[in-house]
Amino acid sequence: MSFSPPFFAPMQYHDAAAALAQAQQIYATSVQHLRAALQRFVAGEELPKVRACYPFVRLRLRSNNHAAPPDSRLAFGFVDGIGSYETTLTRPDLFADYNLRQFQLLLDNHGEALEVGSSNQPIPLHFALGEQEHFEGCLTPERRRLLRDLFDLPDLAAMDDGIANGTQELSAGAAQPLSLFTAPRVDYSLHRLRHYTGTRAEFFQNFVLFTNYAFYIDEFVRMGRELMQRAPDPAQPHELDDCIAFVEPGNLLTRRIGLSAEAEDALGAALPRLPQMPAYHLIRRDHSGITMVNIGVGPANAKTMSDHVAVLRPHAWLMLGHCAGLRTSQQLGDYVLAHAYVREDHVLDEELPLWVPIPPLAEIQVALEQAVADVTQLSGFELKRVLRTGTVASTDNRNWELLPNDRHGGPERRFSQTRAIALDMESATIAANGFRFRVPYGTLLCVSDKPLHGEIKLPGMADQFYRARVDQHLRIGLRTVELLRAGPLSQLHSRKLRSFAEVAFQ
Repeated sequence: MSFSPPFFAPMQYHDAAAALAQAQQIYATSVQHLRAALQRFVAGEELPKVRACYPFVRLRLRSNNHAAPPDSRLAFGFVDGIGSYETTLTRPDLFADYNLRQFQLLLDNHGEALEVGSSNQPIPLHFALGEQEHFEGCLTPERRRLLRDLFDLPDLAAMDDGIANGTQELSAGAAQPLSLFTAPRVDYSLHRLRHYTGTRAEFFQNFVLFTNYAFYIDEFVRMGRELMQRAPDPAQPHELDDCIAFVEPGNLLTRRIGLSAEAEDALGAALPRLPQMPAYHLIRRDHSGITMVNIGVGPANAKTMSDHVAVLRPHAWLMLGHCAGLRTSQQLGDYVLAHAYVREDHVLDEELPLWVPIPPLAEIQVALEQAVADVTQLSGFELKRVLRTGTVASTDNRNWELLPNDRHGGPERRFSQTRAIALDMESATIAANGFRFRVPYGTLLCVSDKPLHGEIKLPGMADQFYRARVDQHLRIGLRTVELLRAGPLSQLHSRKLRSFAEVAFQ
């Protein structure tokens, strides 16, 4: 076996599928090179430095005159001007459909060939291993220390979010980015998703529901399991007929009754304890199903999970959860549709300054309101009995009620000045990270208490509230996804989320 790194010279492609196939070959060859070398190292063989690099894709735009102007209605799929643009790629198997679409848009919009070859960005050894591959326990402490000298390990300097944050500083002559995320950054998040959610990235769907209470997960699991035991009825078509499997933490996969088992079905197993932020997936063949994640309570969890889900480039994520109602006119169980956010969560202050507005997205807002109307069977002025649109404040202080309100301004005064109608700990983080990572976002909360007005959650009252509202709230979320899926996805990815100097990939 040669330990010189596998190298593929750049080749030009006018066919998106051929460009993707080359990227897949480069990645597979590079990963196999690292795995084979590791096996020999674990067996005790002395090796020279071992390295393999990610594939890259590049577009060199030499002129703006040879192709028609890109469709100005689209938010992505084109570059801004003459120059060189490139990005490294990882897991071209997992991102095959996504990459194929991005490649095709670039070819259609610019008419220039795509170049695909080996980059100079090393693949860290840990990111080249399969899910079931573990080696640390087989090595002595001395051999483990030697790993760092022989193999490339994860380098955090290659994983920052400078592109997404708009803070990246390119050296003279460097290519401009094609994508928000470099390959190492994507790999890092894929591994974090597995750790935090207990499920593989392959199972995540293009529509994601975040919640801050396990009650919603319980209802989603009940619905998913029941659905898998019910075959589609041609006489009564249903929106969920296309769902083929339900996945729970531990990669425990239940396939729809009537469908043949597949090899991957046997790889999962129920976990002895749930991970920190468990995920559940209602799967469609085209990945347009629904993933639901219990992020728990707090903005740190909300940022952590959305940081990592963002690399999967979902079509939308929505926050469904409970909130404190701030108005006397609100009733427990009322819904709050956020159209603005007061960010007192602080977890994104460094990446996204507070002076950056987080706009509502029309397509999401319309779908959420229509879904409430569809499920509650209320419309027009009557819908206002259960739904209020307004500003939601998010705080990082779970006991904000205990802060003093004095002439210098406590939380009650600030919330009044901002016209906030509800408060939670996660929604502003989810929305702000959606804005930051160009993922369409929305928030629909349910009022579970009114601490400013003496209505706090007591055990018996809370139990009754949860039974009465969680099922309906979840059905509203599912209906929202149905409405979004039925519309043009290119329209869903709003131009509001794109800057004037933007990457081409969605």
